[in-house]
Order: sequence, then C-alpha cells, then structure tokens
Amino acid sequence: MRSIEVLATGPSSLIQDLGRPGYAHLGVPPSGALDGPALVLANRLVGNAESAAGVEVLLGGLSLRARCSCTIAVTGPPVLVTLDGRPVGSHVPVHLAEGRTLSIGTPETGLRCYLAVSGGVAVEPELGSRSRDVLSGIGPAPLAPGDVLPLGSPQGVPVGEDELAPLSPARELEVPVLLGPRDDWFAEPASALATRWTVTPESNRVGLRLSGEPLRRVRDGELPSEGIVTGAVQVPPSGLPLVFLADHPTTGGYPVIGVVAPAALPALAQARPGTHVRFRPQA
Repeated sequence: MRSIEVLATGPSSLIQDLGRPGYAHLGVPPSGALDGPALVLANRLVGNAESAAGVEVLLGGLSLRARCSCTIAVTGPPVLVTLDGRPVGSHVPVHLAEGRTLSIGTPETGLRCYLAVSGGVAVEPELGSRSRDVLSGIGPAPLAPGDVLPLGSPQGVPVGEDELAPLSPARELEVPVLLGPRDDWFAEPASALATRWTVTPESNRVGLRLSGEPLRRVRDGELPSEGIVTGAVQVPPSGLPLVFLADHPTTGGYPVIGVVAPAALPALAQARPGTHVRFRPQA
C-alpha cells in the first residue's frame, strides 16, 4: 500500500480537501481547506485532481517519512521545506524516494501551509469529504506522530514551473463585504464596519475574532436562530464582530451585519493575530 508516516505534527495538522457543502440542513458546516487556492495549487503541482485531500499545517512543524516513492508540494505562505535536512523549496514538486523524510518549518508570515502528495491522502471520506471539521468532530482525527496515511494511485504528471513565487500575507487587509441581512440593527453600519479592526488570538477554523471599537446597536432584543453562511460577519452582545470561516455553526441567533466576499476568505485564513482588517462595504 502506498503511504506516508507522520513523524511530527506541529501545533495542528489536519487532513482537508475542498469540503462537504450541501449538508447545512443536517447541521454540518462545509469545512474544507481555509485557503482553498493554496490546496488547489499544491494538488496541481503533484498531478492530483484539485479536489484531492492534502494536509493543512498550522504554523509548520509537520514531518513525514515516505513509505513509497511519491511526489509532494508545499504551498501557502513562504516556508522552509527540507528533504532529509536539505532545503528543497516550497511551491515546487519534490520527489521523495521510499524512506526519505520531508519537514516543513514555521512560516515567517501567514498561518497555514498546505501539503499535497501524489495520489492524494486516501483516508475514508465522511459525507463525501475527507476534511476534518473541528466544530462537529466529523472527518479524520488531527494527525499524530505514528499515523500512517494511505495514498491513492497517482493520476497525473506533476507540473512544475521554473519559478513560482509564494505570496506573502499582508499585515493589513481590505475586505469586501456585502451589508445585510441585519445591518439595520446597527448605527451607521457601513462607516462603523470600515474602521480598523485587529485579529485576536482567539481566532480559529470556526471564526476570525476581531477587536476594535464595538459596533453600536439601535435595536434591542435577540433574534431566533437563523442560517449562517461562510463569511458571515456576526456581532454578539460585545459589539465585536467575528467572521465565520469554514467550520462555522450552521445557525446563530446574533445579528449578521454583512457577508464577506468569498474571494477574500483565503486571505483572512492566513491572517495572524495582530493583522489589521478594514471592511469595504459594497453597494
């Protein structure tokens, strides 16, 4: 059986693909890679289908030993990647012979790197996806030293470039947001959202928590629970917004002042604590 062995995981290493949309009526969020384009790129580099499962690595520290001949690629923010201790670079396909060890360092910027392996990580899917959902616990458990991950059969030829420069996450983000459905619960919602917010350490795959000047309500009371979508900007009684990411709950009772444009979510997924965010309300 084609496989790789986990030697070390860093703070958190999770198997992720592009998620399991379509189960909100069962209370199951979409999950999947928070930086989808980074996983797609890694899969392309090793010849996989874009939807193949890889590993989402939080702040580096993942180390793997090949138990077969395979090709890997690491994408996301710039990061040191070594093969048996020798730097080999990220954002390029790298061949691993059986018995060789690949390690991912800690990125200087950003949060999440993505590792793809030729054939894809072939653990059993749940509800059509191999993604780990940290809120509900659906999907494969977080990786641990000693795990052996089965791999599928290679499907395509690894594709490389002479030079493919990784993107460095910005320290200040401008995030497009569509106001509503409950923006009328807040005083001057467009200008209030457009102030400077700061990402807090309490953020995770469920949501990005922000600090700043609390948003002021103009309506009292609470709502019955309503459906929540990825990118929803919910405002709890503290007045400090949070942006729901892929593992968000499917319903919530606090008002949603707006919804972040899907194209802006990968950048938010790479936003470290201390990153500044300015929402740009759209007409």
